[in-house]
Amino acid sequence: MSEQGAGQGSKEESLMDKITEKFHGSSSSSSSSDDEAGRAAGSSSSSVKAKIYRLFGREKPVHSVLGGGKPADLLLWRNKKISGGVLAGATTIWLLFEVLEYHLLTLLCHGFILTLGILFLWSNASAFVNKCPPNIPEVKIPEDLAVNVARSLRYEINRGFASLRAIGQGRDLKKFLIVVAGLWILSALGSSCNFLTLFYIVFMVLYTVPVLYEKYEDKIDAFGEKAMVELKKYYAIFDEKCLSKIPKGPSKDKKQH
Repeated sequence: MSEQGAGQGSKEESLMDKITEKFHGSSSSSSSSDDEAGRAAGSSSSSVKAKIYRLFGREKPVHSVLGGGKPADLLLWRNKKISGGVLAGATTIWLLFEVLEYHLLTLLCHGFILTLGILFLWSNASAFVNKCPPNIPEVKIPEDLAVNVARSLRYEINRGFASLRAIGQGRDLKKFLIVVAGLWILSALGSSCNFLTLFYIVFMVLYTVPVLYEKYEDKIDAFGEKAMVELKKYYAIFDEKCLSKIPKGPSKDKKQH
């Protein structure tokens, strides 16, 4: 009888062990399935993030696109006092030249006369009032800065000339139409306003558009995606009906042969 009881006890223990193993196995499989589901959800969310449309195929934040550093901080109003001061200075210059019809040469001469007069009187009067003369800093343009600016200008000018040469050779019809449309818009603006007003308009656009775009980035990108889809449809229709019928010049391979 004792042996039968012991046998039954061992059978019950083995049965309990199997039940616990199955339970742990199912829990581990469920946890692994949960992990796999979490990974799949994470990958799907990352793929959704990767598929978000950005204007002009932008992959970096607006601050990085603008070059980063102090110029980007200035345009994105990171320091509101400095950005507001620059905007107030540009507005004052525009009001002086356009509204009050002040001339540039006259303004520069009057500014130099006022500055030199104050410094001259201060330097001579400091000996009579027992005060230190003004500390006028020595201003010099660094050679490295001048060379870097000249190199940058040279690179941009050469790239512009290369683009104009490629357009003149008739290789890219789309770029040709874009350049012609841009020049036509500039000519229309130039006929309606002078250069200073046009420069001030461009300055105001640079000071307002980036910060507004950064603030309402998702809404503008969604609208831009819809607009690009519509533009591609119209361009495909225009290409099919007009551009495809224009005879193209010989390609480079045919010229070489």
